[in-house]
Amino acid sequence: MASSIPPLRPAIDRPDSKPSPAREPLWRHALGECFRGLRHERGEKLSETARRAGVSPQYLSEIERGVKEPSSEMIAAVAGALDVTLVDLTLAVAESLRSARNSTSRGATCSVAYALAA
Repeated sequence: MASSIPPLRPAIDRPDSKPSPAREPLWRHALGECFRGLRHERGEKLSETARRAGVSPQYLSEIERGVKEPSSEMIAAVAGALDVTLVDLTLAVAESLRSARNSTSRGATCSVAYALAA
């Protein structure tokens, strides 16, 4: 019972292939954007915020760029250094992710975090 199945072709060769939907941003990327935005709103250098949070400037930079997945303790330390509560930060990141999903533009903003930190 051998059936004749055509060989699989890559999706890019298929004439009826649809473009893949935009990927949802990762939480760590949205968190990093919020941290960076809050730090810039305060007019602080990376080293100043890192010192108060008790982390290295390199590590904080990696968090802000979404390269590192920080522990809850590290998130709390950086949030504290930026004078924002974990609840407010979490809400801001969630709103940022919601905005990114609902909009067609890339690069979610953390305007909610800015308002909460004021």
